[in-house]
Amino acid sequence: MRNSFLKSLLGLLLVLVLWLGLQPSTALAVSSEQRFVSEVWRIVSRAYLDETFNHQNWWLTRQRFLKQPMPDRAAAYQAAQEMLASLEDPYTRLLQPDQYRSLQTSTSGELTGVGLQITRDAEQKFLKVIAPIEGSPAAKADVQPRDRILAINGISTDTFTLDEAASQMRGPIGSQVNLRIGREEREFDITLVRDRITLNPVYADLRIQPDGKRIGYLRLSQFNANAADEIREAILLLEEQNAAGYILDLRNNPGGLLQAGIEITRLWLDQGTIVYTVNRQGILDSITAHGPALTDDPLVVLVNQGTASASEILAGALKDNGRAVLIGDVTFGKGLIQSLFDLSDGSGLAVTVAKYETPNHSDINKLGIQPNYKVPLEPIAREQVATAADTQYQAAIDILCASNTVLAEAP
Repeated sequence: MRNSFLKSLLGLLLVLVLWLGLQPSTALAVSSEQRFVSEVWRIVSRAYLDETFNHQNWWLTRQRFLKQPMPDRAAAYQAAQEMLASLEDPYTRLLQPDQYRSLQTSTSGELTGVGLQITRDAEQKFLKVIAPIEGSPAAKADVQPRDRILAINGISTDTFTLDEAASQMRGPIGSQVNLRIGREEREFDITLVRDRITLNPVYADLRIQPDGKRIGYLRLSQFNANAADEIREAILLLEEQNAAGYILDLRNNPGGLLQAGIEITRLWLDQGTIVYTVNRQGILDSITAHGPALTDDPLVVLVNQGTASASEILAGALKDNGRAVLIGDVTFGKGLIQSLFDLSDGSGLAVTVAKYETPNHSDINKLGIQPNYKVPLEPIAREQVATAADTQYQAAIDILCASNTVLAEAP
């Protein structure tokens, strides 16, 4: 009996040893494409804001996509993109190597294309313009925030990812791209000529009013790597010119680097909370100003529906801290924060890792920031922006010229 038991036990051990011995060769059977999809899955599993992963079993999602045939890297990209699409978050996305390099360029240098910042409406599933880049072919053609992009070169955008749409609009200088635009109840086509998009984010000058008041006008078009330094230099120069008040124009500014938004906010605030961030565990963190500000002169900020993301962090911080009056229209409403992760093959992965709240704990995602004074703006030509024909700009001038104490009285 004892010998029979020992033989059975040894048999089981032998089977176990043989099974374990097979494991290395089984592991080798996992392809590099499957490892790539697993790499994407693992980063999202660790970092994504919504720990329910859009109310799905994220592990089973991984298993389902790993079973798909992946003969090459293109198939792996497709599987990873479909896996990410199940989250229904347009901001969490795979950036193939050329797309990733282009994104890195757009926050630090220059690019070629039509100059549109876009998003995908999560509910209605269409591509939507956040804002055109100032001076770009799209801006010159009067493409507007919240326009819908229905087709690119005759191809419907229904199934395009953000990066596929962006890739379709990029191309050699001088080449053309046709966009089918939806605006309110009408549709129309425009043809744009691709050009070099110079990402010079700051325009500034001194505006002397009829009563002699000296007002510094600053227009910030994007939060790239140069933005904070350029705004700092512009403020210091205007201070030397004895500016007595400021207009900061954030209209059609689609955002960019979060850190640039924080650094620019600190140029205006001595102290106070800039933004709260909330991660997947619901843990609240805060980013604060630690002064001194470059100036304490009165400040008015111009905003509209194209004011998004880092622009909204800046506008919300200045409004909630009582540092500025906001004039214009309700902002875009992007209250989510993404981090970029490098992948092993040179691709990148943008993942929504947190949401933010303004200093007054307002969650503005899909809601936007309400200006202190809502002032409509009829369509005007580009050369009329920040002139007497610009009703929002003129309202800012009127407020600054009326009183230096208006900031404390603003609703």
